[in-house]
Amino acid sequence: MYEREEITLGRDVGAIQIPDGTSVMLTAGTPLLITQQLGGSFTVMTDRGAMYRIDERNADALGKEVAAPAEDEEAGSLEERVWEQMRKCYDPEIPVNIVDLGLVYDCRLAAGEDGRTAVDIKMTLTAPGCGMGPVLAEDVKRRVEDLPGVATATVDIVFDPPWNQNMMSEAARLQLGFM
Repeated sequence: MYEREEITLGRDVGAIQIPDGTSVMLTAGTPLLITQQLGGSFTVMTDRGAMYRIDERNADALGKEVAAPAEDEEAGSLEERVWEQMRKCYDPEIPVNIVDLGLVYDCRLAAGEDGRTAVDIKMTLTAPGCGMGPVLAEDVKRRVEDLPGVATATVDIVFDPPWNQNMMSEAARLQLGFM
């Protein structure tokens, strides 16, 4: 979503302050500006300029509904579905998913004896001091572990090699005006 929308918070809701990643509670009646809605999560701004990320599980507090998963989301191999889940994860300040940003360095699947799969993901951040790193890693972990057939997901944030803009997909560079 690129159109900004003014709303009034319908109930108290937990949010993550951007960019430091601090958990906060926003109170019902707070006027907010939705600046981004991608991957189900929302980036909002107060009238004082403070920015927060609100998870899709709290969309109702914003007067929003998140679309139910499409039937074709269960199509494809488990590895394809894992990558598709990671494409639903966005940095709240950048309107490009973490896969196209080049933040996911490695994704390995290992079948367990019980027939379920363990997923090991190595990802990085656009900046080493990003306070949203643990939030993004938890978002990836939750989305992957929600997939049928996945037993566990481990998400490690690594900084070698250091991320740079050349790691973005061509589509991401175009979208952000880097071409």
